[in-house]
Amino acid sequence: MAKIKHTKNELKAQRDALKRYQRYLPTLMLKKQQLQMEVRGVEARIEEHRQRETALADRLAPWVRLFSEPYDVAALVRLREVRTSIGNIAGVAIPLLEAVEFDRSLPDLFETPPWVDDGRAVLEEMIRLRIERRVLEEQLRALRDELRTTTQRVNLFEKVKIPETKEHIRVIRIFLGDQMTAAVSRAKIAKGKSSEKTTAAG
Repeated sequence: MAKIKHTKNELKAQRDALKRYQRYLPTLMLKKQQLQMEVRGVEARIEEHRQRETALADRLAPWVRLFSEPYDVAALVRLREVRTSIGNIAGVAIPLLEAVEFDRSLPDLFETPPWVDDGRAVLEEMIRLRIERRVLEEQLRALRDELRTTTQRVNLFEKVKIPETKEHIRVIRIFLGDQMTAAVSRAKIAKGKSSEKTTAAG
């Protein structure tokens, strides 16, 4: 336990600190609950993206043989730009996906196989889904970090600071009470001696 002064000023300081902790703790607990909900929400969205990617890969499987034909599909699907911005959830800065843009060159309809248009659309969707999932995973990392910090603060207030401050208040009050009792006893003894002297003198 930290060393404390056994004075009225220290007692007031400890009481003020306790009020602050008790006022701040519910806000921290609310933030913790909000972060837990957000983490669960983002985890669910990531899982949903994984399932969509798996379903898309299954849809893509029959095309794989076609992709092995001597045609450069990658030339038709080029990622041009991924635009993100910064959002805010429960005071946490998180990346938000604004747009995924592709450069699309028009194929020569006479020289390209008929499956190229559909194949390109599926590839673009797959790329977009993976980018969205990566952004969600970054959001999840940021939210989990903040949740860990907030949980540590809640525990600090709940299990350390508040009990410690209450104990300080209890110890100071006992000390001040003892001091007051001792002062009253000394006053009575002094008064008794004074009246003895007065009686003896009279």
